[in-house]
Amino acid sequence: MSSNALTQEEIDALLNGGGAASEKEDSQSCIDKDQQDIVGEIANISMSQSATALSTLLNRTVNITTPTVECVPYKDMIKGREIPKVVTTILFKEGLKGSNVLMIDVPDASVIADLMMGNDGKDVNPDDFGELELSAVGEAMNQMIGSASTAMATMLKRKIDIQPPQVALWHTEDDIPNHPLDEESHVVTVAFNLSVEGLIDSEIMQIFPVETVRELSDIVMNDSAEVLNPQPQAAQKSASEQQAPQQQSAPEQKVTVQQPAFQQLEESGKTHSPRNLDLIMDVPLDFSVVLGESRKTIKDILALGTGSVIELEKMTDEPLEIYVNGKLIAEGEVVVINENFGVRITNILSKEQRIRHLK
Repeated sequence: MSSNALTQEEIDALLNGGGAASEKEDSQSCIDKDQQDIVGEIANISMSQSATALSTLLNRTVNITTPTVECVPYKDMIKGREIPKVVTTILFKEGLKGSNVLMIDVPDASVIADLMMGNDGKDVNPDDFGELELSAVGEAMNQMIGSASTAMATMLKRKIDIQPPQVALWHTEDDIPNHPLDEESHVVTVAFNLSVEGLIDSEIMQIFPVETVRELSDIVMNDSAEVLNPQPQAAQKSASEQQAPQQQSAPEQKVTVQQPAFQQLEESGKTHSPRNLDLIMDVPLDFSVVLGESRKTIKDILALGTGSVIELEKMTDEPLEIYVNGKLIAEGEVVVINENFGVRITNILSKEQRIRHLK
C-alpha cells in the first residue's frame, strides 16, 4: 500500500469539511447583495412604524437599531436561538406570496405583557408567562405587524392583505416543526436591537422565506426600471418619429369650414331633471346614538364584574352624538317615551360643524 494513501478518518474529515463549505456557500448565495439591501431597507422602514405602534401601546419610548440581514438554513437559525420564544406568524393573502415571522424572547414578552396590563414592567417573572400574557403580547404583535404591513404597502405602491396573525409560544424544539416554514429551506433573517426605556434591551427578529425576499426585490427593481426608463413614452416617441416624415411629404388638401348648427334651447322653466327619490326611499340606514366612550387597559377590563361602574368622558349636560351610517349628522338629548329610551334631536349639524368635530 502506498504511504501517500489517505486513511478513512482523513477521508471522512475531507468529506465533512467539503459538505460544510458547500453548505456555507449555498447560504451566502441564496440572495445577492441588492436583494439583501432591499429587504433590509424595507424591514427597517416597516419596523420603525411597528416601533411607533408599540410605543403608543406601552406608553414608553421604543427604539430599534439598523437591521442585520442574513440568509441561513432555517434549522440552523433555530438551533442558534434561545428557547422559549413568542412567535407571531402572518401569511400574505394578497400583494405578496409567502409569510413573515416575528420572534421575541419570553422575558421581553413578559415585560410587554405587564406593560399592556397597566403595570410598570418591573420585577416580572418569565416563568409566570401564561395564556393571559400571551394574549396581551399577541395584541401588541398584531398592532406591530399591521403597522409594518401598511408601511410595506405604501413603499411597494400596492395593496398588501394579510391573514390574522397567529401567536404561539415555543417552549421546546418540538414546537418548531408545527411552523409553516420548511426546516430544510433557507430563510432570510432581519434582526434588530429593541430597547424600551431601560426595561427591554434585546433582539427582535423578522424571518422571511427566500421566495418572499426575491419577490420584494423584483417589485422594487421593476418599479425603479419603469421610473428610469419609461417604455410607453419611448414607444410614443419612436412612433412620432416614424410618422413625422410621412406628415411632411403628405400633399396639401383643401378643407371646407362650415358654421355649426345647434338645436334651439327651450326656456329653463319648461324642463326639469327628474328627482327619483322614490327609488331610494326604502334603502335601510344604520341609526346610532353615542352616549360616551372610555379607554381601559386589559387589567381594568379583567377586573370588571357584575355591578361594576364605567365612567364615561362625556358630562351629563353634554349633547349626545347622533350618527347615520357612521356619519355624524346631529346632536340630541335622552328622553323617556312609554318606558323606552329615546333621543330628541336638538341640533342638525352643518357641514362646517361636522368638519370641526372631526378635527
